[in-house]
Amino acid sequence: MEDVEALTVRFLTKRYIGEYDHQGDTKYKHEVMVDGEPILFEILDTCPKTDEDFPSNEVYNWADGLVLVFAITDRKSFNYVRHVKQELETFCFPVCLVANKADMVHLRQVSTEEGEILAKDFECSFNEVTAAEQVSQVATIFHELCREILSIRRKNKQSLLDRMLGNKNSTSTRTYLRGKSDSALPKE
Repeated sequence: MEDVEALTVRFLTKRYIGEYDHQGDTKYKHEVMVDGEPILFEILDTCPKTDEDFPSNEVYNWADGLVLVFAITDRKSFNYVRHVKQELETFCFPVCLVANKADMVHLRQVSTEEGEILAKDFECSFNEVTAAEQVSQVATIFHELCREILSIRRKNKQSLLDRMLGNKNSTSTRTYLRGKSDSALPKE
């Protein structure tokens, strides 16, 4: 599935490479600024061997978020993504659905509407891009996914603090200050 590699390489290097050597899963680390903060992305670029070769539960447990990529010129890649997402029903993390090769409308096999409907069914974002031409749009996909992951982490952190303080049903917001002792104290 060279569309995934094209998107990943475009994000990591801002370059487009048309041909890829599909040797297996590849892990990358890449630090970028997102909203003024340095964020270290760890990207596992999976390479399925068959249409029934789905990522393992170990991969899903490792991931904080998922970018599912299909080519608008390849109905099989769209169907594969649909099946992968169905495998994810037991996992709870942000997902972004991406249709690549948006510039190849003359070869389109998957309509924009089909992508939008699938994203709505999966309750995830949807983008159509051309990895070969759109550097900033590809980066935006990863940045938006990062923002969603960070938002979930903040909510979970707040929920944990509320549970620790025994404030299960609180609708008020508490502010926690750090003093020189590095202890977290509630400020009422």
